[in-house]
Amino acid sequence: MTSEKKISIENIKNNLLERKEQILKDLQELSKVDGHEVDGRTSKFPEFGDKPDENAQEISEYSTTIVAQGVLEKTLEEIEGALKRIDEGLFNVCKYCGGEIGEKRLAARPTASSCIDCKTKLQEEND
Repeated sequence: MTSEKKISIENIKNNLLERKEQILKDLQELSKVDGHEVDGRTSKFPEFGDKPDENAQEISEYSTTIVAQGVLEKTLEEIEGALKRIDEGLFNVCKYCGGEIGEKRLAARPTASSCIDCKTKLQEEND
């Protein structure tokens, strides 16, 4: 591996670590401790008041929070997977065919775990 490629992977790793830290902060703001949940946290329920329009606003905001929390958790999972692949030296290796994931794809989506060909095949199978 060339030093240029190592530098770019190191930069990607640093960017992923920064994103991970920000996502963890965002999740902290959106959730509260809950021992009944698998990850020990649950979405906070907003309290605006007892009037019907306030209750509707609470439900709307809570629904939005749950969706946002799910997106953040999925993104965090993808980042952790990418960081693990970097540490294992498998960052640019497709998990399906074992081929190389192109640099352009990794630059655009550093959490990608499949090459373009395999991703395209998977999408076609799911259509």
